[in-house]
Parts: sequence; C-alpha cells; structure tokens
Amino acid sequence: MDILPKWAEIILVPLISLFLAALISALVILAIGENPIAALNIMVTGALGSTYGWGYTLYYATNFMFTGLAVAVAFHGRLFNIGGEGQATLGGLGVALVCLHIAWPHWSLALLGAAGGAALFGAAWAAIPAYLQAKRGSHIVITTIMFNFISAAVLNYLLIGAMKPIGSMEPATSKFPETTHLPTFQDMFSTADIVLFRGAPANVSFFVAAFACFAVWILIWHTRLGYEIRSFGHSESAAKYAGISPTKIIMVTMMISGALAGMMATNNVMGEAERLILGSVEGAGFIGIAVALMGRSHPFGVFVAAILFGFLYQGGAELALWTGIPRELIVVIQALVILFTGALDNMVRMPLEKLFLALRRTSKVEA
Repeated sequence: MDILPKWAEIILVPLISLFLAALISALVILAIGENPIAALNIMVTGALGSTYGWGYTLYYATNFMFTGLAVAVAFHGRLFNIGGEGQATLGGLGVALVCLHIAWPHWSLALLGAAGGAALFGAAWAAIPAYLQAKRGSHIVITTIMFNFISAAVLNYLLIGAMKPIGSMEPATSKFPETTHLPTFQDMFSTADIVLFRGAPANVSFFVAAFACFAVWILIWHTRLGYEIRSFGHSESAAKYAGISPTKIIMVTMMISGALAGMMATNNVMGEAERLILGSVEGAGFIGIAVALMGRSHPFGVFVAAILFGFLYQGGAELALWTGIPRELIVVIQALVILFTGALDNMVRMPLEKLFLALRRTSKVEA
C-alpha cells in the first residue's frame, strides 16, 4: 500500500515543492535589491491581469503541454527523452511542407494535415535514437540530446538554401497561405463591441493540446498499449516474462513521444509565426522536462504545470520590462522548480510520508 494518498502525490508534493522554490526565489530577488512582493505583483498582473496577458500565458502553455506530454509518455516507459527540442524543430519542417505544398480549402483541414505532418516528422526523428537504444544499446539520453543539434543544423541548411524564397535574405520560408492561418483567441472570443486577447498569439491549437492531454490519459491508463508501456517502465524483466517485446515498446513509446513534441509546431510555426523560422522552438523542448516532472507525468498534472510555466514565461517578460530584474532570473526560478520537483523530491516526500503514517496510526488507535 502506498504511504501517500494519490491526491497528496499529485497535488500536495508539487505544491510544497513550488512553495519552496518560490521562497528561495524571493530571497534571490531580495538579495539583488528588489522587492519580491512587488515583483510577484508585476508577474501576476502581467501574465494574468488582462486577456492580453492570458493570451501570451496560454500561448506558451500550449507549447509546454505538447513537450511535457512527450517527456511524460517516455517517462512511463522508463525512457528519458530530452530530444523534444529537436523533434519540435523537425515537426516545424513537417508543418511547413504541408502548408506550403498542399492547397487547403479551410484552416480546419489544414490544421489536421499540419498536425499529421508535424507528428510524422517528430516521430521519425525520435525513431532513430529509439532504434539505436533498442538494437544497439546506445543510451537514449545521449542520442536524443545530440539529435537536437543535428536537427538545428538540418533546419539551418534548409532555411538558407532550398526553402528560402528567391530574393529573400532572411533564413525563413515564405508566408503560409491565408487558408492555413489559424484563428487566434482574439478572432474567436471578441465581439463587435469588445476586443479580447488583442494582439496575443494564443490560438486554436491550445484546444488541440488540451485534447492531446485527454488522449494521452486514455492511452496510458485505458489501453493495452499503455499497460505494456507502464509494465515495461516498472520492470523490464517482468515485462519480458509477460511476453512484452522491449524493442517494440521502446520504438513505439519514443515515436509517440516524438510525435507529441513535433505537434508543438502547430502552435508556434502555424499558429503564431505563420511560416517556418530559425529558433522558433525557443527552448520549449527542455521546459517540457520540468513540466513533466512537476506534473508527475500525469496528463492533468502536465496541463496545470504547463500553465504555471506559461505564467512564469509571460510574467518574467513583464518583470524584465518594468523592473531592474533580469529576465534570466526566470531561468533561475525554473531551475529551482526542477530542483525541488526532481532532484530534491525526497526532501519533501519523506516528511509527508512520516506525517501520513503518524495520522494513520493515530486513527487506528482511536478506532
């Protein structure tokens, strides 16, 4: 029997870890001569105090949902996919090819096609290190992180060559056709009298990301494949004894993970930039690791953690704009969140386990 109740595992432990990270962040802000209360107020107001702020927060959160789900799926199979950055980069290439070379009559069909192209390219890119792990014993951490650099080089080569429009000096593709432009939140929720989310990049792909969270929940906990992935993740030897093929699970799990990371491009490439440019992933592949850790690799936890990190990104931009606090401090806060939710997890978990054990003993004595 688990010592901690499920709700404490999913909610209480991350909340305490987040509180500790926030407390140390406040001390750091205080040490550089700024007011942590004022800084928090600016972050909250800038990220959540208007529909404009919410639009940016949810835009970033959409990216982090896709990459967080990618890492979470791999975690369930005891695979550490830190190649989300490269898989999202190649997903952007899939989106660009689909949008530029197929005449789509409507954005909804274009979104389906682009999501498929992004997933295909992301899965294909993840399949190579997966094969190397399954067949050659190459460590998935090393191969996936090296493939991030290869994908960046491949995209750079294409954007200064074959995919760059004639006469353009910018390393980017041409603008996608009008029929592939996704509705923004401003388009969807504004009226003739009230304009909401003005200029914010949040778009319909947010709902695709939310649906992906639901789909991953179904996959991991309500399908045979999900059971096999979790079984392999808990014990490879037991999975083999039960007739589960390690090669199949490694390949399939990593390809699903890569597909999810690749689908991030529907938001940043198709929804925001409306063309493929260099550096559009902006570190979201690595943030996905923190999101998966914070969310305990559960789709609902990933959804909430992605919104938290979206808040940190947008709030950090506002903080850098209106105070003397450098935006790099947000990287420090993110690192502290990762530290407490990952490396120092037991520092929070062990006292809670002792507390819940004591409560159970007390309740048994009283009974």
